[in-house]
Amino acid sequence: MLNVPPPAFPAPSSQQRAAAGGRSKVPLKPGRSLMDWIRLTKSGKDLTGLKGRLIEVTEDELAKHNKREDCWICIRGFVYNVTPYMEYHPGGEDELMKAAGTDGTDLFDQRHFWFPLCFSILCLLDIDLLKSLVHRWVNYESMLKECLVGRMAVKPIAAPKEISSTLSEGKKQLNGMLPEKKVLASSAKDLTPSYDWFQTDSLITVVIYTKQKDMNEELVIVDCQDKRLRGEIIMDDYSYLVEVDLDHAVSEEVAVNIAEKIGKVEIILKKKDNIHWKMLGQPWGCHNTFVKRTDRELFYRKCKLVSKTEVTHDTKLFCFMLPKGTHLRIPTGQHVYLKQIITGTEAVKPYTPVLPFLPLDFQETSHHDGVHIYLMIKIYSCGLFTQALDHLQIGDYVSVSNPEGNFKKSQVQASEDLILLAGGTGFTPMVKLLNFALTEVSCLRTAKLIFFNKTEDDILWRNELEQLALKDERFEVQFILSQPTKDWVGKQGKISSSLLSEFVKRSRKDSKVLICICGPTPFTEQGVQYLKNLGYSQEEIHAFTA
Repeated sequence: MLNVPPPAFPAPSSQQRAAAGGRSKVPLKPGRSLMDWIRLTKSGKDLTGLKGRLIEVTEDELAKHNKREDCWICIRGFVYNVTPYMEYHPGGEDELMKAAGTDGTDLFDQRHFWFPLCFSILCLLDIDLLKSLVHRWVNYESMLKECLVGRMAVKPIAAPKEISSTLSEGKKQLNGMLPEKKVLASSAKDLTPSYDWFQTDSLITVVIYTKQKDMNEELVIVDCQDKRLRGEIIMDDYSYLVEVDLDHAVSEEVAVNIAEKIGKVEIILKKKDNIHWKMLGQPWGCHNTFVKRTDRELFYRKCKLVSKTEVTHDTKLFCFMLPKGTHLRIPTGQHVYLKQIITGTEAVKPYTPVLPFLPLDFQETSHHDGVHIYLMIKIYSCGLFTQALDHLQIGDYVSVSNPEGNFKKSQVQASEDLILLAGGTGFTPMVKLLNFALTEVSCLRTAKLIFFNKTEDDILWRNELEQLALKDERFEVQFILSQPTKDWVGKQGKISSSLLSEFVKRSRKDSKVLICICGPTPFTEQGVQYLKNLGYSQEEIHAFTA
């Protein structure tokens, strides 16, 4: 059993303590610690009151369970009976009661609501996770899985006549499987996606009609393993999902064809046996649904570690191979989550994929092979999560999620001046972003990277960045150290209003500027405030947060 001392966090002078607002920790009764809760969840006791059954919960039913002795909460479409957890929550019962009988997703996403739960788990798992508290880093599904009541029932939204007509025609065309349309699009959408399938002697083709122009490969995610097909299409803030257990086995090869202008996506599977399929397969619970991305549960697949390369004294470049049968292209500025089992509990942490190197030849616009994911990861000496990653052997597997993030390339495409503020490994989102801007943004005049680190040894890809500055006259890099040696002749200090006023400037008085910032939470929050004080608008600033 772990012997975890009471944490002294945040420190009395910490900015996180100053910003915590009301995030005070409530004294717990004896026998109500985190480890006591974990033991209770593993005891086999019925914590839902439903004797192991999972039910579909309506809004009216959820609203009935709004008392301390009977408290249900919905998070991202799943309903949990948190009544037995009340006495174990370090934030106190009042924090949980704020979402009693309602959808608590928004409250969950506000750090103060679940902070005590996250903090307790993070203290147990990984000290480096405390540097930027984000709820998706802690797998609440694992912590509350024994409290799961079921899924929220979805209210169908009436569709206009043209949509109803399209859906009716689509059902007539389906080849062998006629699933009920469970969820229709938000009324904000003009048309609802649909799908069909057909076969030849050797192939199965699943066709998804997104009814959206400018569809591209970054918006299509396919996983096909062990006869399970999962195809997800991203459309702005919405997600359309096809998920079935296939009727027969297919090979590991999966091909994806996209008709970008009309929004048609084809997923092509090769039959293992040249037999006629009577149906595509059995649908899963979320099959043929069109919902907000925030309501879609994160999907993970096992990826194999194929290489580790030292970048600096404490940072390494990890290369993971996607499984066969997976089509995944991670958009610029978005991150994935890695999931590991630490001390018997699932823990997840976000990382932004980078390119395997910083390209200097701008004739080549694509630098991914569709097979590998590269992650630049700092290994913390006291961090269980990153230590576990560092101890992985070549050939070991880690769970990698679908991409997330709200950054859009259109933000860069309209910019004439791109300014990147990076603190330490906050440099990682800047790699693909910088390459995209210099390669594909025709109106770009200047691209400037202001890179904050402690020492010279901490600077990631210093030589590559300096070579890039020599190669492309539009690009400039400025290194700023907070703990330099006496031999350092460059700028020194931490992020401040005076430093930013010196380096963050428009190339012309009226030029369109985009300023992107990423680093530890205090760095990012202070930087955003300094930029606003300097007169930059919210639309001109993008802060990368997981």
